[in-house]
Amino acid sequence: MEKLILIVDDSSTVRHQLRTVLEDDGFRVIEADSGETGVKKAREHEADLFIIDVNMPGIDGLEMLSEIRALSQHARTPAFILTTESSATLIKRGKQIGATAWIVKPFKPEILLKGVRKVLEV
Repeated sequence: MEKLILIVDDSSTVRHQLRTVLEDDGFRVIEADSGETGVKKAREHEADLFIIDVNMPGIDGLEMLSEIRALSQHARTPAFILTTESSATLIKRGKQIGATAWIVKPFKPEILLKGVRKVLEV
């Protein structure tokens, strides 16, 4: 069964890049352009991994992660934070909320895929 990854980023360019990289490697992808939509899609789908931006209008990526961690089906679903932010304070907060990995943009597709494969054991 193909693994399903939910990408949440307000940038259509970043979502397109991620979709291309992930689908070319055999993953199924769904997208959300905001934290609110990301939470809605997390409730509707049994995603195997989340890739979430921090800076988005409305609820940010860390708030979104906190909300999906409260959902029983996603309490332990791996979540990568993919952002331009690299402050130690934010990274620490993300880890406390339950981020599996913190990746700073721009990302290298091969490194992202290596991490995705590792956490999804594929």
